[in-house]
Amino acid sequence: MASSNDRLVLASASTARARLLRSSGVDFAVEPAQIDEAALKRQFRAADRSAADCALALAEAKARSVSARQPQALVIGADQILVCGSEWFDKPERLDAARHQLGRLRGRVHALETAVCAARAGKRLWAAAAAPQLKMREFGAVFLDEYLTAEGEAVLGSVGAYCLEGRGIQLFDRIDGDYFAILGLPLMPLLAFLREQGRLPA
Repeated sequence: MASSNDRLVLASASTARARLLRSSGVDFAVEPAQIDEAALKRQFRAADRSAADCALALAEAKARSVSARQPQALVIGADQILVCGSEWFDKPERLDAARHQLGRLRGRVHALETAVCAARAGKRLWAAAAAPQLKMREFGAVFLDEYLTAEGEAVLGSVGAYCLEGRGIQLFDRIDGDYFAILGLPLMPLLAFLREQGRLPA
């Protein structure tokens, strides 16, 4: 078992982020951060700050929160905000909300402002961000019905109500940017950072 000095902790409840790290051969523990994400988003919207700034602030808040409890561990926090036009989207809470959200995104380009941050002893050490752009196609009502029936409540786990690794890829005409960031984590910069920290072989 790793000592507290060797521990790498993912401050996220996201199964997608954990799967990405685990598949990359990274050894880590999971301890979801308990922060008021909605309040922080309201503050940034009220101050007319960008979604990119807010995603980074959320990632940092998660990493610092958990690292304050585990000061010797290296803690990774991450967050993602979907932006379409001037609107920010959160994970839909119900299938009818997912249907409405997909209807609003249909035929339009949206960005996934995605950030990752590393902290130790409650202090930020490093951060990176990405903003992939996705163009949803003009899908029909029959397709949307079939999609939601097939995917069910799994769509509620994604800010965009889709999973690119599955049927959700059929929603799109075009995808530009970091694929791993779309899944919720700027993985390549994070792996480079972990190598620099001696957490992975160079």
